Amino acid sequence: MPVAGDYRCFSDDWRRTNPDLVLFLPRQPPQFVEAVDHVLVDVTPGGDLLAVWTFGAKADASDQTVLYARSEDGGRTWSRPGEFDPPGPKYGQVACFGFPVISRTGRIYVFYNKAAGVGTNYTSSFLRCSYSDDDGRSWMPGNVDIPYRRSLLSHPDPSVGTNALVWQKPIRDARDRWLVGYTEWSSLAAERPLAVRKPDSSAKDFNSECRCGFMRFDNIDEGPEPRDAQITWLPDGNELISVPITTDPDAPADLSFCQEPAVALLPDDRLFTVMRTRNGQIWYTVSDDHGRSWRPTEMLRYSDGASPLENPVSPTPLFRLRDGRYLQFLQNHDGWGHGAAGPTDSTRTRRPQFISVGEFRPAAHQPIWFSEPKFLFDTDGVGVPPFYRPWLSMYASLTEHNGERVLWYSDRKMFGLGRFITDDMLAGMTVPS
Repeated sequence: MPVAGDYRCFSDDWRRTNPDLVLFLPRQPPQFVEAVDHVLVDVTPGGDLLAVWTFGAKADASDQTVLYARSEDGGRTWSRPGEFDPPGPKYGQVACFGFPVISRTGRIYVFYNKAAGVGTNYTSSFLRCSYSDDDGRSWMPGNVDIPYRRSLLSHPDPSVGTNALVWQKPIRDARDRWLVGYTEWSSLAAERPLAVRKPDSSAKDFNSECRCGFMRFDNIDEGPEPRDAQITWLPDGNELISVPITTDPDAPADLSFCQEPAVALLPDDRLFTVMRTRNGQIWYTVSDDHGRSWRPTEMLRYSDGASPLENPVSPTPLFRLRDGRYLQFLQNHDGWGHGAAGPTDSTRTRRPQFISVGEFRPAAHQPIWFSEPKFLFDTDGVGVPPFYRPWLSMYASLTEHNGERVLWYSDRKMFGLGRFITDDMLAGMTVPS
C-alpha cells in the first residue's frame, strides 16, 4: 500500500504545478491507471481533515478501490491510507468514486460505487456505504447496496447497476439537506440507445448519451444506519437534465451530452449548477424549487450577453465561498488547442488550469456573473508514466478551515496535492456589475 505524504515517489514531477501541500504520492513502480482520482477532502466533526479518493495500481483498473486518510495539522501530514472495500474475486467487482456525507450527529458516511462485475464496465454500479462514529479513524461496513434511480438511460434489468457516478462533495440546500449531483450514461440495452447509435466508428461516442441528476439525503442528519437512509432523486419524473450537442450537425436533436454537475446554493435559496459538455463551453441551469425542476440549460457566460466560459470535456468544479463569492475552475479554451482533435480529446485538452471569481447578481437572467479567468497552473504538456498523459483533470474539492482556503486536486491522476487559494490571489479579479 502506498504511503501518504511519502516523498520517495517514483517521479519528482509532482512539483510541476507548484503545490503547497501533498496528500498522496505513489511510490511503487509506475504501473498505475489512476493513482489519485476524485480527490474529496472535508472537515470532520472533530476539526481534522478527511480525504477520500479512488486508487488503482493496475493499468487495467481491475483493482480500483477507495482510500481514505486523515490529517490533524491542516493537510501538512497525512495518515497512512486505509481502504474501504477491496476488489472482489470476479473481474470488475471494484469500488470507486467515494464521497463523504457528514451527519450532524457526528457520524461520517462515505458512499461509493461498487460494481458487481455485470454490465458494461465499472460504472455499472450500486451505491455502497461505510460509516464512522469516531471522526473517521475507524470504519464499519454499511452492509447495503443502494440502487441508483432508474431512468430511460438505464439497463432494463434492475440487477445490472446504473452507469452513474458522483464526483463532488454534497452541499446543503436552502432547507439544510445534503444534496449532490451525479452523471448517468446510457446503457446500450436501455430504451433510448437505438435512437442515438450510429453504425460508423467515427460517431461511436454517440453511444454514450449522458444526463445529470441529483440525490438528496433527507434523514442523514439523524445518523441512520445506511440501510435506513432516505434518498430523494431529483429532478422529479423520469427525465434528467440534458444539454444538446451543438457542435455536430449529425447529432440527433434530442441527444444529450452533459456530465459532472457542480451545484451551489444561491443567496435567494435557488440552486445553480454547471456541467461539462462536448460543445466547447460550460453550460448551466437553475432550480427555484429545491431541485424538483430545472430551467432549460444554457451556455454559461461571464455576464448576461457576454462571451461564454470555454471548456472542453473536462471537469468544471464550482464552489461557494464563505464570503459569498464563487470560484469556477475551467480550462479557458474550447478544446481546439494543444494539438487536440476537439473538445472530447481529453488527453490533450485538460490543461492549463484557470480560475474565475463569481458573484451573485439577483436581477440578472444568469444569477452568477464571473471575472475574467486567471491562470492557476499547468503541466507544460509533460506527462508521467505509464501513459504520459499531460492532463489536469480537476476532480477536485475545496476546504476553508482554520483560516486557510485549499484546493485539493489530482495532478495527471497520479499525485494528490493541495494549493492555497489566497485572498491576494483573488484580488483584482473584478466581476461585472
